[in-house]
Amino acid sequence: MCVGRINDPVEPLILERARHPISRRDIDPNVLKILYRLAGAGYAGYLVGGSVRDLMSGKAPKDFDVATSAHPQQVRDLFRNSRLIGRRFRLVHVFFGPQNIEVATFRKRSEDFADAADPMIRHDNTFGTPEEDAFRRDFTVNALFYDPRTFEVIDYVDGVADLQARLIRTVGDPEVRMREDPVRMIRAVRFAVKMDFAIEAETRGAIEHHCADLAKASIPRVVEEIFRTLSVAGADRALILMEQLGLLEVLLPEISAHLKRGAAAVRALDEAPTVRNLAALGRLIGAGAEPSRGLVMAVLFADLNRGTPLRAEPASRSQLLDQLRARGFSRADTDQMRLLLEAAAHLTAHSRVARRLVRRPYFAEVRTLLEMIAPTYGIDLGAIDRFLAGPPSSGGRNRGGARGSAEAAGGIDPASSGDPIVIGDSIAPAGDSIRDGFSGASAAGGSDPAPNRRRRRRRGGRRRRRLGGSESVNPEAEGERTSHAESASRDRADDVDRVAEPPLEATASGSEWTAARALTDWPRDEEP
Repeated sequence: MCVGRINDPVEPLILERARHPISRRDIDPNVLKILYRLAGAGYAGYLVGGSVRDLMSGKAPKDFDVATSAHPQQVRDLFRNSRLIGRRFRLVHVFFGPQNIEVATFRKRSEDFADAADPMIRHDNTFGTPEEDAFRRDFTVNALFYDPRTFEVIDYVDGVADLQARLIRTVGDPEVRMREDPVRMIRAVRFAVKMDFAIEAETRGAIEHHCADLAKASIPRVVEEIFRTLSVAGADRALILMEQLGLLEVLLPEISAHLKRGAAAVRALDEAPTVRNLAALGRLIGAGAEPSRGLVMAVLFADLNRGTPLRAEPASRSQLLDQLRARGFSRADTDQMRLLLEAAAHLTAHSRVARRLVRRPYFAEVRTLLEMIAPTYGIDLGAIDRFLAGPPSSGGRNRGGARGSAEAAGGIDPASSGDPIVIGDSIAPAGDSIRDGFSGASAAGGSDPAPNRRRRRRRGGRRRRRLGGSESVNPEAEGERTSHAESASRDRADDVDRVAEPPLEATASGSEWTAARALTDWPRDEEP
C-alpha cells in the first residue's frame, strides 16, 4: 500500500477512461458546471469522496463533492449562487435551486501538526495539494479523485485495490486515524454495511481499542452518524456490528444492555427482537422509503419500551427521554418517538383512546411502525383494523354532557336511556326529565328530593354576593361593585320571598310541596 510522508512524493495510480466505469453521463450536470468553471479559471477541480467510490462500484451517488485548489473565498467569488460555511472546516456551498453542492479546498494531513499525546483534530483548515488531501482522508475507498478534463481516476492510497478486495481500510495508521477523529469508527461501520464490505483487521482492532474515545467527539456529529448508520438497508447488520465492536455500549448503553439480555434469551444476537425490528426497517429503506428520525428511534426502542405499561408514572416514562437528550438527541425526535410508541401500545391494546389516534397527523407513521414490529410480536393487524372500523363502544367518554360522566363511571345517563327511572317508590316513564320524576314522586306521596342530588346553580351568584359583601379598595371600581352588591341584595330578597310564599301546588295531605317547587326553592348557598 502506498503510504508515505509528505516529503516523500507518491506516484499515483492513474486509471484511464478505458480502465474504469465512470462516465460523465452519470455525473450531475450542475456538478460538471462547477468543475468546468473552476478549470476555466485556472484551478484544479476534481470529483472526490463517496461519489467516485459509488460510481466505481456501479451505484448511483446520492450526492457529489468537489475538491479544488481554489481557496474558499476564491470559490465564493467565482459563484454568486454560493455561501461560505463552517469554522473549523471552511467550505463553500453552491446552490442550484434546492440542490446544494459542496466545494472544499485541498488540505494537508492533520497529524503533521497534531500533538502526539492528543491527536484529535481541532483545526483543519491548512490548505495543501491533491496528494496531501488524499492522505488526510479517512478510508482508502473515499480517497479517489476523478478529473473531468482528462476523464482519469487518480489513486494515491490504493483505494482501487481495496474496492476490488471489498475492504474498509484507513488511510495511514489506523490507531492515529481513530484517535484524531473518533467519529470515523461509526463511519467505518456504515460504509461496511452499506457496501457489504469487511473491515480490515488492523482497522477493526483500532476501533475496538479506541471505542471509548467516542465520548470526546462532537455530540452533534455523533448523533448525525448514528442516524445515518441506522438508516441504511442493512440497519440490523449495522446494529450487530456496532455491538460487536463495543461502540453501542458507548453510544446507546440501554440498547446494548437490552441486546445482551435478548441474545441470552434467544442464544443468537441476530434473533433478538430489536435486531429483527431493525431488519424490517432495513427492508423498508431498501424499498426506497426515507423514514423520519423519530420512526427510526421508535423501531430501535420498541422492544425496550414494551416493558413500560400504558399508565406508567410520568417520571418513569421520561427517564429514557432525558437520557437520550443528554446524549444529544433532539427533543423533537425523542418526543416523536414517544408519541409513536405510546400510540402503537394503545392500538395493540384496543384502548379507549385508540380510535382518536386515526385523526392524529402521525397515524401513518404509527401504522408503518406496527407493520414493521408485528411479525416480531405476533400482532394481529387485521384485528386492529376491525377494531378501528367498528362502531365506538357505548362506554365512550363525552366531555360535554352528563352522559359521558355517567358512562365514565360505569353507568348510563338515566334521562336518555330506554329504561324507566325509579325514584323513591314511584317510576317515571323513559325519556322524562329528573325534575318530572321528582314531581311524580311527590305527587304520589314520596319524600323530599335526595340531599345529594345535584342542582343547577345560576352562574356568578356566589361571586356577586362575595363582591357585594366586601369593602371597596379601588375607588375606580366603586360604582361597579355597588351595582353588584345591589344585585346580590335583590337576589337574596327574591329568595326570601320565594321561601315565604305558600306552595303553588300541594299534595293530598296539603303539608308538602311538590318536588318541582321544592327543587327551585333550595337556598342558593346550600346543596339540596
